[in-house]
Amino acid sequence: MNTGSGDAELEQILDGIGPRLRRLRRERGLTLEALAATTGISVSTLSRVESGRRRPTLDLLIPLARAHHVALDQLVAAPASGDPRVHLRPLRKERGSVLVPLTQYPGRVQVFKQVLAPREPELVTHEGYEWLYVLAGRLRLVLGAREFTLRPGEVAEFDTTEPHWFGPADASAVEILHLFGPRGDQAVVRAGPSAADPAPSATLPNAPEQSAATT
Repeated sequence: MNTGSGDAELEQILDGIGPRLRRLRRERGLTLEALAATTGISVSTLSRVESGRRRPTLDLLIPLARAHHVALDQLVAAPASGDPRVHLRPLRKERGSVLVPLTQYPGRVQVFKQVLAPREPELVTHEGYEWLYVLAGRLRLVLGAREFTLRPGEVAEFDTTEPHWFGPADASAVEILHLFGPRGDQAVVRAGPSAADPAPSATLPNAPEQSAATT
């Protein structure tokens, strides 16, 4: 998993702060002038932060959190309007792929929906653990010298310190649900072989009772 997804997640968090600040101010019936008098932050700066034209910094967020009587982390990562639903924002990646973050708080395990366009395999390694579920299409998973083909409804999980790559198994895009977490954070999956693929692919390494198989 590359750092691009982390950068996109940070951008998403930062983009949500301004609208959240504007909502809090309006809910309290405050004008920009009144908030400026309370916080010591100029009206023009407050306006630019709320509109997203200026990135908020800690020296701005701390007095604003105090003025609105909320915790700092509520300004940074709270769901918009108190709504627990994640507001999906697809992010177009290189070579026609699309990444949709399904978690909005940067916790231990990150969840994504991905549409992967055909591309050449390029093995990578990094700290962490990944869990993949195929929604549509066929997924090619390369782990070291081994290869697996997963169909819709099939699952794989693996330690990312092993060289790996995954993408479409043919010329069509593949749609997957993708969970990524630190080493030791993993889903436990029990499954049997797909009826369409009577010979099970193999047991993937470094995780108990796991396989590239149908749930």
